[in-house]
Amino acid sequence: MDRPRRQLVQALAAAPLCAAAGLRPARAVAAAANGAPPILIGIDGEFSLQNSRSAQAVEMGIRIAIDEIERRGGVLGGRRFEVVTRDHGSIAARGIKNLREFAAMPGLLAVFAGRFSPVVLEEMDLIRETRTLLMAPWSSADAIVDNGMQPNYVFRLSLRDSLAMPRLLRACAERGLSEVGLLLTNTGWGRSNRKAAQDYAAGNRSPRIVGTAWYNFRDTSLIEPYRQLLDAGARAIVLVANDDEAALLVREMAALPAAQRVPILSHWGVSGGDFVRQAGPALWQVDFQVIQTFSFFQARPAAWRRFAEAARPRYGIERPEQIAAPVGVAHAYDLMHILALAVERAGSAERARVRDALERLREHDGLIKRYAPPFTSTRHEALDERNLLLARYRPDGALAPVDDQPRKAK
Repeated sequence: MDRPRRQLVQALAAAPLCAAAGLRPARAVAAAANGAPPILIGIDGEFSLQNSRSAQAVEMGIRIAIDEIERRGGVLGGRRFEVVTRDHGSIAARGIKNLREFAAMPGLLAVFAGRFSPVVLEEMDLIRETRTLLMAPWSSADAIVDNGMQPNYVFRLSLRDSLAMPRLLRACAERGLSEVGLLLTNTGWGRSNRKAAQDYAAGNRSPRIVGTAWYNFRDTSLIEPYRQLLDAGARAIVLVANDDEAALLVREMAALPAAQRVPILSHWGVSGGDFVRQAGPALWQVDFQVIQTFSFFQARPAAWRRFAEAARPRYGIERPEQIAAPVGVAHAYDLMHILALAVERAGSAERARVRDALERLREHDGLIKRYAPPFTSTRHEALDERNLLLARYRPDGALAPVDDQPRKAK
């Protein structure tokens, strides 16, 4: 087919799709007629990991944001975004392979990372080498952003461990739990949290950290390190775990006498999977709280309506209870909108120019908050300690702020 006919076919094919998505047909047809290719957005996530919902949540947030962007006419005069997914299954070697493929793709603008900090940390040398724009909507290890790159190609809209651990420890102190044990995964994520806890303890007398116990990925029991912390005098446990390990611990704790079940204050990896189902009825026998950066139950009404209007056609979402792994959805949604604003500001989808534009955006009224600005040349973190909250699972599986519900655990 000759070029003029091919362009006409592209334009005609785009028209009904644009109408269905609410796009302004003139701009979209113009983009198609000019042969403008889509802008590729990669997702490097743990899609195949059993019981995990985090990569799917990130994809949901991105796609909902893109639907909104395209209803407004796309970017750069009608160009559209196209999502490309790759699965690393929580294995760093696969993540590195995926990232190398992404970096070589013509038209790729950015890669959204998944939940697991150890995977992202192993990818940092390749990010530096290829100058791939990495957007982090979940992984929390400090070194992901504090990576020494000049210029820095990593932007995070998520929690970071040096914010999470102080908030969890303060929550213990506020509840009068003055002796705390740390139960940590033996990975870069766990070590990041140990450093954050040590830094906090150096300047604060309460709570006192009475011990640190470690477990390994895929351990079949966590009760021995838990008992070690109890023997050291812990009256609460700060847990750094993902959903499967945390569920295992909860089931083992529920089998203990009630006097040996101390409160658990958990990092948010548990919220990336099917934790309630895995923990089962044991969860209601344990005092278990989870740190979060956002709750759809506390969203500003106008922001929730805007999000729900965009989410309903594709995902049928009507209520916050329907959203699994909520922080992944919310973070990716806001981060995708911010990335699109940077494309418009740069006047280009070229990575280096969009990277620079991300540092110069003035504001964005997002789902989580009003970002003013989202990032700067010296700050590649969009969230701060003011966004933190403690949440607890409800019997229906929803994760709701502690202040919004009565305490369920005995």
